[in-house]
Amino acid sequence: MTPLHVLDVAIVGAGMAGLSCARALVEAGLKVAVFDKARGAGGRMATRRGELASFDHGAQYFTARSPDFAAALQSWLAAGVVAPWRGRIVAWDGSNFSVAGEEARYVGQPGMSGLCRHLLGELECASQHKLSSFERDGAGWRLDFDNGETAACRKLVLALPAPQAAALLEGQPDLQAQAAGVVMSPCWAGMLRFADPLALAFDGCFVNQGPLSWVARNNSKPGRPKGEAWLLHASSAWSQAHVKDKEDQVGRALLAAFAELSGLTLDAQEVSTHRWLYAQAEAPLEVGCLFDAKAGIGLAGDWLNGSRVEGAWDSGRQLAAKIIAAS
Repeated sequence: MTPLHVLDVAIVGAGMAGLSCARALVEAGLKVAVFDKARGAGGRMATRRGELASFDHGAQYFTARSPDFAAALQSWLAAGVVAPWRGRIVAWDGSNFSVAGEEARYVGQPGMSGLCRHLLGELECASQHKLSSFERDGAGWRLDFDNGETAACRKLVLALPAPQAAALLEGQPDLQAQAAGVVMSPCWAGMLRFADPLALAFDGCFVNQGPLSWVARNNSKPGRPKGEAWLLHASSAWSQAHVKDKEDQVGRALLAAFAELSGLTLDAQEVSTHRWLYAQAEAPLEVGCLFDAKAGIGLAGDWLNGSRVEGAWDSGRQLAAKIIAAS
């Protein structure tokens, strides 16, 4: 890794926003390193892989609406790190199933995190580095991580969920106030593996009634293992009400809700859960990104730009442009 004291920009957070920002900065010739508390890149575009099945337990897919993102998508398709998901998608209103919108949906390969690993590429990345604090160091910043390591940079990017960014921004009251004003809802994810395919006429379902908000047959996505794998997302309201429940309790509750939705007797071979404490902004700021040019610190993330994968990508790119202009 490049000696950290010569970094032009340190980026904390290896999700879509942080990596799109890092990629644009490197392309502009700046020295950049990415830090993340997890073991690898992806953030909420996470994939949990096993020998028999895999689960995209965060973001499920993405769409492309802007010309810039559509152009990036074409390059990812050509590289084979993204593919269309042509699953049968429906919606449940509590009484009936109906076909959901026919917009084109795309997924990373071999999991959603595959796109983030592609964006990371040869970028310098320090995993298992959780930022505990930072302070002014001359014209730049000194970063302290919970593993005892430090780094220094001229400019700093926090590509983190709003509450996590706010907790670190005590010395930046204006940025802290904006981040602290964004409420992010939790989401429990359930991951179920079955011995045989379930007799259901859909691969994904928006659930508008009861504990669940979404279910998907993960093995219907391209590039996944063939084992029958279903991902369940609980609703924001249910997740909040059960945010402190134990994982096994949550797993049983979500399996029961899926059984009721499907009308099937379900015998799962494996059941696991993951709690996303900061899954989605209830009311995104819709400002793109935040940047204090004088202090040399910026914020990026989907909570600033629409709560979608495309919004996170664009937020990172917008912040990179501001940093480049200020360099």
